Amino acid sequence: MDFADVLKQRRSVRAYDGRPVPRDMLERITNAAIVRAPSAGFSQGLRLVVVTDPATRKEIAIAASEEELVAQGRPRWKADAPVHVVVLTREADYHERYQRPDKLKITGGTELEWPAPYWYVDAGAAVMALMFAAIDEGLVTAIFGVTDLPALRRALDLPDDLQFVAVVTMGYGAEADDPSRDASVFSQRRKSRGDVVRWERWG
Repeated sequence: MDFADVLKQRRSVRAYDGRPVPRDMLERITNAAIVRAPSAGFSQGLRLVVVTDPATRKEIAIAASEEELVAQGRPRWKADAPVHVVVLTREADYHERYQRPDKLKITGGTELEWPAPYWYVDAGAAVMALMFAAIDEGLVTAIFGVTDLPALRRALDLPDDLQFVAVVTMGYGAEADDPSRDASVFSQRRKSRGDVVRWERWG
């Protein structure tokens, strides 16, 4: 599939037909994030947990308030997604990397003052790499957050030094029943390019 086609197909799909995704396909998809997503200073703080077990997926969905949302009339979809890729980051990897001699030589002996939390910047890039790679394999994807982080940590037995970023869902689409069609992207216009893109300077 050409990259232009992958890009055109990138949208959040929240309906899956339930077929399991082959392990070798998931290996290729996760490798795209691990190998191709950027990593500031090659700090390699990205961590991924691939979840296909239905019971664990349900725990993750509960941690993401799915039951409360369903009670409010929202469609159930998170637990039904055949694959959850939980994207995590380890901030300490970045500090450790930038306290090594080669980096300290550049910064005058002290760790640089981070202009942005690049452990989250890199993780966001990895999320997009996962989505693009999944689409290239013929899958559909979506993303959701978690509100009950302690419950997520218990479900996945996460160590304290890993920070949660997002859950990327993926699987084979069942678009006929896709509740994503009611999402705001189909009912609201995008902001004008002039509101979000400027050339050379902002003002």
